[in-house]
Amino acid sequence: MAFYYSRRKLKPREEEEMGELNIVPYLDILMNLILFMLLSINGLAAFGIVNVSAPSYGGPSTSVAPQENPDQPRLVLSVLISKKGHFINSENAILGQDGAPTVPLGADGSYDYASLNAQMVKIKSAFPTETKVIVAADPEIPYDTLIQTMDAIRETRERPHRELFPDVTLGAL
Repeated sequence: MAFYYSRRKLKPREEEEMGELNIVPYLDILMNLILFMLLSINGLAAFGIVNVSAPSYGGPSTSVAPQENPDQPRLVLSVLISKKGHFINSENAILGQDGAPTVPLGADGSYDYASLNAQMVKIKSAFPTETKVIVAADPEIPYDTLIQTMDAIRETRERPHRELFPDVTLGAL
């Protein structure tokens, strides 16, 4: 009686369990991720760049220029965006009455950027050499509201546009 061993039974067991790893699906996923990231970055380039200054804390600021007219009062203008409206204040006074916002919300609950711009024109006429303003907002304020506020502060709305306070510094509450 002869024993016939098939070739399959003579193979070592380790070789049979080891196989070649198919990496094609992993490469497909990787290529899709790379393409997705490249297209996402391209979409982010469409956003405009907003020129603002970061607030400086601590030592003396390098951007502080000596005041040309020492007898004229110095204006440190700041605008706070809250859920009630815009609060405009300077170093010496708040330009609102009894805790009410200087430029309250409109009747429909939207921010009144035209009135804010008119207030900035009045302040600019009183301080024609001043260019700096500090803008701060409540954490719940939408980004679009912050940008539209900065637009209303920087230049007049009527044509030709006149520069008001182009040097915007973002502050924190």
